[in-house]
Amino acid sequence: MLEQVINLTTHYKLINMSPKFKPVFFILLFLHLITCLVILFDVPVARQVVGFTYFTFITGFIVINLLRIELSNRLEIVLFSIGLSMAFLMVTGLLINELGLLLGLARPLSLVPLMIGLNAPVFACEALVYFRKGNLNFSGGRFNKKLLYISALFILPVMSIVGAIQVGINGNNFILLCMIITISFLFILGTALQKYLHPTFYPLCIFVIAIALLYHATFISNHLIMFGSDICGEYFTFKTTETGARWTSENPYLGGSWKSFGRLNSMLSITILPTIYSTLLGMDPVWMFKMLFPLIFAFVPLGLFHVWQKNFGSRGAFISTFLFMALSTFYTEMLGLNRQMIGELFFVLLLLTISKKEMNRTNKILCFAIFSFALITSHYALAVIFLFLISFAFVFLLVLKRPSRTITTTMVVLFFVAMFLWYIYTSKSTIFNAFLEIGDNIYQQLGDFFNPRAREETVLKGLGLEPPPTIWNMISRMFAYLTEALIAIGFIALILKRTKIHLELETLLLTSLSMAFLAALILVPGLANTLNMTRFYHILLFFLAPLCLLGVETVVNITPKMNAKVWSSILIILVLVPYFLFQTNFVYEVVKVDSWSISLSKYRMDPIRLRGMFGYFDSYRVSGAKWISNNVVVEFTRIYSDFYGKEELRAYGLVYLGFIERISNVTKVSSNGVIYLSSLNIIDGKVVGSRVWNSSELNFLNDMNKVYSNGGSEICKNTP
Repeated sequence: MLEQVINLTTHYKLINMSPKFKPVFFILLFLHLITCLVILFDVPVARQVVGFTYFTFITGFIVINLLRIELSNRLEIVLFSIGLSMAFLMVTGLLINELGLLLGLARPLSLVPLMIGLNAPVFACEALVYFRKGNLNFSGGRFNKKLLYISALFILPVMSIVGAIQVGINGNNFILLCMIITISFLFILGTALQKYLHPTFYPLCIFVIAIALLYHATFISNHLIMFGSDICGEYFTFKTTETGARWTSENPYLGGSWKSFGRLNSMLSITILPTIYSTLLGMDPVWMFKMLFPLIFAFVPLGLFHVWQKNFGSRGAFISTFLFMALSTFYTEMLGLNRQMIGELFFVLLLLTISKKEMNRTNKILCFAIFSFALITSHYALAVIFLFLISFAFVFLLVLKRPSRTITTTMVVLFFVAMFLWYIYTSKSTIFNAFLEIGDNIYQQLGDFFNPRAREETVLKGLGLEPPPTIWNMISRMFAYLTEALIAIGFIALILKRTKIHLELETLLLTSLSMAFLAALILVPGLANTLNMTRFYHILLFFLAPLCLLGVETVVNITPKMNAKVWSSILIILVLVPYFLFQTNFVYEVVKVDSWSISLSKYRMDPIRLRGMFGYFDSYRVSGAKWISNNVVVEFTRIYSDFYGKEELRAYGLVYLGFIERISNVTKVSSNGVIYLSSLNIIDGKVVGSRVWNSSELNFLNDMNKVYSNGGSEICKNTP
């Protein structure tokens, strides 16, 4: 996909109009018409591929040329194209929804209104670009023969997909193990042997590594996988919008988990955006979340590479991006957080917009406003973190009497006003109220400031206060501690100016604030629990990852007689390659100790961890949940399940959590009650509630009728 987009933009430069512009315009117009035709006539495969490519890349490319945004290279064109395209879908989709409801349309997000509402402004933009005699210049380019060789990199995503499917079918993980080794070898080439992997190809290398890591986790099943995150709630929220082909800012539910639903329902990234994709592309929504959203997320490391490249060079940015992707959160937990995946793309684009000094003020404010609204409506926690960073950076600059052209009063006020207006006036202010509750909760826990046990378990592990279960876990933690120590050393060297890298004041402030935020997560009880420490650390690596390289160079420079570049490469490889192998659980799988990787170790994983904590859904659970959706009036029925069974009921049964009650060994089932038992309960014989019971301990089931069974899940009702 990236290669197609880069090839499309290879011959376009944002310079003055030339006579050769007209053929380019007609090519874009032809692509637009083809897209409309394949969607309207529902041409298999073409509808999905052409439709996704056009509405995810080309619409933003047209906007770039309409606004004459100053972009310096093809990678920037690709990044801004995808960001503006997705922001266009979200904003235009919201307008279509609101105008449609005002005009009395019952289903404003159905196919016909969307085709009219989306295509009309795109055609208008194309016409404006043409009549303004736009910015595009078509010029021939020299074919780079190295592309033939570097195209071999796409073997990584192929290995990832084939290997994951193989795991899903028969549990054979050999191909995935080979893929992880290949990625390690590729990193070594890019770090120490640049003549074999030229820096020109770093972006493509990063992209294929990202795709391989993400797809090796999503393609192991035909069903959703939770990875311990919120994808079931996100999917339920999306289906609420898609089923009615309309989005409402009001929360339709009260009681139960209505606050949680309200927070999710306020996010356009998991309501309007996937509804537009699902309607236009006509694809299975489950695979939309498993395939398309990770593909979009793969551009986040590319954006970070481009942001870091200016200050740390291509090699430094490549190493920093690898560290960012090596952390297991990137290809596990994040896959269950679709709203955060989309939000992180806009987060990166905001950083890129801020750092572009050559962009004229009008375009800069416009791009900042577009990406700000997209971030605010994609992920509330990321929006708060971004506001915190730019606000404090702005205040520090004022105190230092160093006014900034990159972080301005207009930007801070614009973001603040947009964020609080959206969070206050959608879903009964559930997000705004959540912020107040979180603040109060942290305040209440300040009394335990000197109690280490008041911190999250991940924080304790990071500080070495939790004993490792095996020698292999201890070694893994040692490499994790090394990366953290190198980041700290790099930060100290940066502050003391003991490194050749000199960041601009704004970038230095953002980096310092990120370090302060990380310290606060460790020191302030309850703060890490507001989002999850692993997710916080993943986000802070947007600013801190390059410090690891600075730390390595600082250590190496202690001995001036050493060849700094050679030894820094060796040290980086000795730290990051084992770190990556442990984070992917490659080592744990090879030595056959306890592993947390579903992709590599599903066949030997504890069923409560696999089916429960990680939410690996099998066909039994999916079929049982769908039976309830089709045969039970859930609004007037009390449904009972164990702690983990509620997740497939929410995602596949579309049952609101407020209608589900947790079972125990002494549950008294109401007269209109229905018991749902998943494969964890039937096949593995485990029931998880306030504690773990054996299924045989649920004696009340003996007095109930079995109304459905597929061999792995059962549904029972009271005996008349």
